[in-house]
Amino acid sequence: MTSKTMKSPSFDHEPLIHIGILHAPTLRFRLNGTFTCLGQEACNEQCICFENGQLTWNEQHFDELTFIPKHPEDSFSLYGVTIGIHFHWERQEVQTFKGSLRFITHEEEVIAINDIPVEDYLTSVISSEMNATASLEFLKAHAVISRSWLLSQICKKQQNETKVVKPATCIQTEDTYIKWYDREDHELFDVCADDHCQRYQGITKASNPNVAQAIQATRGIVLSDGQEICDARFSKCCGGISEEFPYAWEDRSYSYLKAVYDGKETYEFPDLTIEENAEKWIRQTPGTFCNTRDKHILSQVLNNYDQETQQFFRWTVDYTQAELSALVKEKSGIDFGNIIDLIPVERGKSGRLSKLKIVGSKRTLTIGKELEIRRTLSPTHLYSSAFIVEKGRIKDGVPQTFHFIGAGWGHGVGLCQIGAAVMGEQGYTYRQILFHYYKNAQIISLYQ
Repeated sequence: MTSKTMKSPSFDHEPLIHIGILHAPTLRFRLNGTFTCLGQEACNEQCICFENGQLTWNEQHFDELTFIPKHPEDSFSLYGVTIGIHFHWERQEVQTFKGSLRFITHEEEVIAINDIPVEDYLTSVISSEMNATASLEFLKAHAVISRSWLLSQICKKQQNETKVVKPATCIQTEDTYIKWYDREDHELFDVCADDHCQRYQGITKASNPNVAQAIQATRGIVLSDGQEICDARFSKCCGGISEEFPYAWEDRSYSYLKAVYDGKETYEFPDLTIEENAEKWIRQTPGTFCNTRDKHILSQVLNNYDQETQQFFRWTVDYTQAELSALVKEKSGIDFGNIIDLIPVERGKSGRLSKLKIVGSKRTLTIGKELEIRRTLSPTHLYSSAFIVEKGRIKDGVPQTFHFIGAGWGHGVGLCQIGAAVMGEQGYTYRQILFHYYKNAQIISLYQ
C-alpha cells in the first residue's frame, strides 16, 4: 500500500494537545527559565493550592492560570508525579516538561495540564513507552500508532461533546457487573500522562537521534480506516494472538482490530472463545514474535521498572483461599465469603476473559470486562485476563489454594510491543510491522 494524503478539517495542521499530568489539593513545581502568567514574569519554585473553589497563587485567587515559556528551551518540573498508577511498578517522580503549564480546579483539587504540539508530545511518548535504543523501524511504527491513537481519541471526544447521552461504560444488574475503562474518563483534557492513555514523561526520559528521526520521518502520518483515523491500540505482549476490541471495551468492532497470530507463518489458530481450546493454548508456548527472552530486545521495550516483570508471555500466580477471598472483597467491595469457583463465561479471540463468574459461599457475581477482572483478582493488576485456574485441595467443599496460569501482558488489542520490537530487529519495515497488526488499515498523511 502506498501513502496518500487525507485532508481533515480538524487536523490540516499540527494540533496542540492538552495532557493531564497531576492532580492534588496542593501542587509544587519549578519553572526552569522565565515564564509569563497574567502579564507577570515567574521563575524558580512555585506553589498553587486549592482554596474555596479557586486557585491560590502568591496569596491571590484565580479561576485558571497558564504559565507560558518565554523561550522554546524553557521547561518546568512537577514534583510528586505518580507513574504506573495502580500497577505493580507504581512510584512517584519529579518530571520535567516543555510547553505551557496550565492549572484548573476540579473537585477540591488542582489539576496541572501540559499544552504542547502533537509531535513534541510524541517524542516523549516514544521515549517513555520504550527504550530509545530500539530499532528505527519499530520506533517509526510506534510513532504512527501513538499519533493515530491520540488523534482518534480527540476526534471521539469532539463527537461525544455533541451528544446528549454520553457513551455508557458500565452495565450492572443483580448478578452482573460489566465495566470497561477508556479515555472517555477524561473530560477536562485530551489524555492523561500515564499508562491509562499513553505513558508521557516529558523530557524526563531523554530522547536520542533515533527517536527524533522516527518522529520526523513519520510526521503527520497515521493509520486510517476509510475517512476515520484508526483507534490504534497497543499493549506490551499479546501472548501469541492479539485480541479484538469489543472484548476489552465497548461492544463495537473495528475492521483493523482483529485477532492476529503473532508469527511469521500463516497459521489457522484455534477458536479460543471455546474453553477447551483456550486452556490448551494458554498451556502452550508457541514460537511467536513476542515469545522472546532476548535481553537486548526486551531492554528496548521495557524500561527499568517494566523489567521488574520477569514473566509476561506465560506467567503464574498463586493464592491461598484466605488471600484470594480477602483480595476479592477488598477490590470489589463485595463479601463473597469463601471463593468456591472462578468460572469462565466469555473469552475473546486471544483467550482473554471478558466475563468471569465468581462463585462465593455468600454471593455469586459475573464480572467483566478484561481490566475489571484483572483488577479484582490482583493487588495491582493481573498481567492479563488470558488465564486458567487450577484449584488445590478441597476441604469441606472449599478450595484451599488457586493456581493461575496466564498468557500475555495487557489487553492484547492491536500492536504487540514486544512482538513488534522483535520484528524490527529481524529487518521488517515499519509498514510491514503496521500491516501485520492492523490488517485492514491504510497509511495516510494528515499534515506536513
